Amino acid sequence: MLDGNEGPQAGGRTTARWLLPLLLTLFFLSGFCALIYQTLWLRLLALVFGVTVYAASTVLASFMSGLAIGSLIAGYVAERTKQPLRLFGIAELLVGITALLTPWALDAVTRLYMGWYPSLAGNLGQLTLVRFLLSFSVLLLPTVLMGATLPLVLKSALAGNRDVGQRIGLLYGINTTGAIAGALLAGFVLIPGIGLQAAFRLAATLNALIGIAAIIASTRTDAAHGNREPGVGNRASSPAADGVSPQAGVAVDAPGVEASAFTRRAVLLVFGLSGAVSLALEVLWFRVLVIFLRPTTYSFTLMLGTVLSGIALGSYLASPILKRGRNLLAWLAGLELGIAVLALSSFQGLGLTVYSMNWLRRTLTDSPVLAYLSPLLVASLLAILPTALLLGMAFPIGLRVWAGTATDDGRAAKLAGIFYSVNVCGAIAGAAGAGFVLIPTLGATGTLLALASVTLAGALLLVVPLWKTHRRAATVMTATALAAFAALAVFEVDPFEVALTNFHRNERRIWREEGVQTSVAIHERRTGARVQDRMRIMYLDGMHQSNDMRSTIFGHSRIGFLPTALHPHPTRALVVGLGAGTTPGAIAMFPNVQVDVVELSDTVVRGAKFFRTANRDVLSKPNVHLRVDDGRNFLLLSPPKQYDIITADVILPRHAGAANVYSVQYFELVKRALKDDGIVLQWNGGDTATEYALILRTFRQVFPEMTLWGDGSLMIGMKGRLKVDLDAYRRKLEDPVLRKVLEGFNLDGEDKLLRQFVGSPDDARALVGDGPVTTDDHPLVEYFLSRPQGEKPMDLSNVYGDVRPFITSSAPVTFVPAGKDK
Repeated sequence: MLDGNEGPQAGGRTTARWLLPLLLTLFFLSGFCALIYQTLWLRLLALVFGVTVYAASTVLASFMSGLAIGSLIAGYVAERTKQPLRLFGIAELLVGITALLTPWALDAVTRLYMGWYPSLAGNLGQLTLVRFLLSFSVLLLPTVLMGATLPLVLKSALAGNRDVGQRIGLLYGINTTGAIAGALLAGFVLIPGIGLQAAFRLAATLNALIGIAAIIASTRTDAAHGNREPGVGNRASSPAADGVSPQAGVAVDAPGVEASAFTRRAVLLVFGLSGAVSLALEVLWFRVLVIFLRPTTYSFTLMLGTVLSGIALGSYLASPILKRGRNLLAWLAGLELGIAVLALSSFQGLGLTVYSMNWLRRTLTDSPVLAYLSPLLVASLLAILPTALLLGMAFPIGLRVWAGTATDDGRAAKLAGIFYSVNVCGAIAGAAGAGFVLIPTLGATGTLLALASVTLAGALLLVVPLWKTHRRAATVMTATALAAFAALAVFEVDPFEVALTNFHRNERRIWREEGVQTSVAIHERRTGARVQDRMRIMYLDGMHQSNDMRSTIFGHSRIGFLPTALHPHPTRALVVGLGAGTTPGAIAMFPNVQVDVVELSDTVVRGAKFFRTANRDVLSKPNVHLRVDDGRNFLLLSPPKQYDIITADVILPRHAGAANVYSVQYFELVKRALKDDGIVLQWNGGDTATEYALILRTFRQVFPEMTLWGDGSLMIGMKGRLKVDLDAYRRKLEDPVLRKVLEGFNLDGEDKLLRQFVGSPDDARALVGDGPVTTDDHPLVEYFLSRPQGEKPMDLSNVYGDVRPFITSSAPVTFVPAGKDK
């Protein structure tokens, strides 16, 4: 057997010395590029299909389907080819070319999607299928080629050495290490630094270099393979010569590896289940930890990096076990039992996580970036890393047991392709099942128990063959795991209770639902001594969204009533995001205005019913039309020029995905949907001067004649220059119904309306100047760590805008300049 440092003869020895290091380097870079692409594709496809769980899941399923198909096909190809390294190089070249073309392919798919959407809008099932097929068509070629790389590289790495498990451990680990680097670099540096398109070009260039290097190297390895002695690394080799006992079907150098038909089928089944459980756990971890870490791009990037780090480290740790090659089935069963126990304990350390996060934030006050990132990393390590580590160890060991009877490197590559494709197919089912079924039905704790139980059942299936040869060890191992599992199940931790105890003291939860899209909690807090002195609060994924305090109600209502009051004769309005319903509730108070509300989560819709007083029972009004969908996707697929008013509920700009509704391209979609005299109001949620300026410049690029209103956080834009028609406003005040509505918003006088004005287009230009803007290619608004830290909010105290140039009136006007007595 070759050990990677010697070959059958001199040519083989020369080849083997440099081949494995080269393959590891190339496969590291391949993993690096793959995660860059995955990050970029998820962002691009979300712009077309939306960020709903249904849309995101179809994108993920299409991505992973391509990987499974590619791995399966390449496994059969690798069994027959004599030039696996050359094929790997060609595959990498084609990955780079096809991935680089995906933005253009997506443009073509977008046009098809927009054409088909009107006939599908009312049918979620058909719409989900179309989204899957279209995203699959965009990702099919590059992902199939990506999936093909593992079997081809494995056969190249074996080169007559059939130690499949050890080599797959090294290859899987190094590829995952590259994936870690790609995920972190894309999430922290590339996207905010050079943008999506440049990141595509960078990854494609690396793929080209990988491909060229592999093709050049293949000319030497092919020559070396051609000089091999007959019977080395091919079908002609005898099982006995290869260290395999034909009677037992067990590797002679690994007497503890059961290779019976039952064992191999059991291992394949377990790793199909393992793929499902691992992706379901990933979905669950991300849903739960955002309650503690906040749903930002950095949080998701670090959590993904932690999952990959555990898998990579586990793969490396498995290598010495595989090198010894003994009792591998026992190792595998023990690891699966450990995964079940550690997965179930994921939430046990959340209390320690909160303590560590608070301590780190207090300690690292001199470094805002570290003070933000360190708690995220600690929380991810405590909750995710232990389970991910064992998952990474189990994969190469499972593959070695599954492929234990392979008698040549081609068959080993084929079996690896089958094994990987089954694991990935399980992952597709797990990701969809967790998001659509398990979490909404069982909740976080129930889902964790269900996933751990499935893993435990798979582990027990692997224990069955051990009873014949390792009865005592199997008994001790199983009994220990079952006892630990039972104890953890009895004392299972509810993460929402941990969050309530640590983050929401003196509050009482009155309702909670873990929905498909969002986890929503409604809390109540005492604000005074009287019974009625209570405040209701809405939390979305642990983040404060709204409450029913008078000041909050007014602030959210003003986003809706101000543009409706300014428009001379509004008849139709669009509100992106429902929240507690206060914003659309304010617009719906105006008679003869039809209000379309697009909300991402139906769980939020149910939560808004607890704020009927604050939102004026908006969901029961006949002029309000609710649609559960992605707001940007709705605008993309809506006919142009149909709204007099477009606004959005408070959407925090630092949240992951917020750039989709804060970019130049989003505001262009808004502009397209406005009527010629329509008004758009956008809340500017910038916490610092730089962030405020970034959002304002982005809005101003699409609406150059924008003006500032309210406290300076309300940006109003039109296709042309704003006209404050006071004659039309006076007619509203003369209407008894409208006057009562305006009185309710303290706008029962033209002077009160004019006091809301803050700044003109020139004032806004002078305030923020020229500089970067948020685009789909550079979603800068989400990447707040790349901006100056410790900065103060934008100072608007010296902005005294003159509203007179915007007024049209047939009568004299008495007004108060904004900034003095608003």
